[in-house]
Amino acid sequence: MADVLSQNEVESLLSALDPSAGSGGGSNRPSSRNTDFNSQISIYDFKRPERVSKEQMRAFRALHESFSREFGAALSGMLRSIIEVKLISVDQLTYSEFVFSLENPTCFNLLESETLDGHIILDISPSIIFPIIDRLLGGDGHSHGAYPNRALTEIEIRLVSRITGLAIEGIESAWSNLCDWKLRVSQVESNPQLVQIVPPNEVIVLISFEVTMGETRGIINLCIPFNTIEPLSNKLTSDTWSAYKKKTPDLRQQLNLEANVTKSKISLKVDLDNSKLTAGEVLNLAVGDVIMCNKGSAQSLTVELEGSPVFTAYPGVYKGHKAISIEKMLAIPKDVIEDKIRRAETAQVSASK
Repeated sequence: MADVLSQNEVESLLSALDPSAGSGGGSNRPSSRNTDFNSQISIYDFKRPERVSKEQMRAFRALHESFSREFGAALSGMLRSIIEVKLISVDQLTYSEFVFSLENPTCFNLLESETLDGHIILDISPSIIFPIIDRLLGGDGHSHGAYPNRALTEIEIRLVSRITGLAIEGIESAWSNLCDWKLRVSQVESNPQLVQIVPPNEVIVLISFEVTMGETRGIINLCIPFNTIEPLSNKLTSDTWSAYKKKTPDLRQQLNLEANVTKSKISLKVDLDNSKLTAGEVLNLAVGDVIMCNKGSAQSLTVELEGSPVFTAYPGVYKGHKAISIEKMLAIPKDVIEDKIRRAETAQVSASK
């Protein structure tokens, strides 16, 4: 029985592994070795493996911050209204979690490319897509009450294709220094659960944007499965990202933006005068009453462009319509418009940080 350890030898081995287990009444104290092990343990969810590194997530954020600015400017030009597009989150989760988080029905666009081994998804929430459709059809774009809970009609899908076309141009521009995607819409669905582009537990990168049009807000989601862009993962690290981050302006894009801006409608207001009345006088006003102004009929008026004074002018009549004749320029209109665009872009960048 030379191969069998005695009780003393077993206790000696246990004491060597756990010094606190020896004699002296310390058997009830926790082992310092176990405490060290516990401090090094981190929780890992095998259902949600983190395949995208923090460096790559930062690269995704930088890429799509530039997309949000370009897409917002292009959308403002098309709708002839001030549209703000703000990047709100970049997360990695499973495809099933993404699909079940969406509204049903929704505007679920499946994008494909010959250069991509797989698909990506552009989802536009009904809370913003119906006001955009209203704006495209000549309305004011404000959601008067709840938006309809239904799938888009064929005509509405054709109208929305103009918006998805702008988004595709922005995505291709943002990724142009990394790859040439040449995306196109292959399918439009209203029920996201009917589209299964990857297994339910496959990791995807979800980039979410908030679109604001007046008082109306909605979410646009860009879903990129990791296995679709895995061949590009080495270009999305901090070592190589700095080489791709700077890109030269696209001349065609600048010309398109300028053309859209020149077609945009802006507010031009003539300030006749300001009169002060007492509360009693206001309460006693009736139809036919005349309110006296401080300015005489021969005095010039102030013309405001988007709230900024740009001209002085005289009132008059032209071809049977009330009109003004510009007397003097107080500011250059182009400078006023460019200043407002710069302030809007600055506010958008500050909000995204």
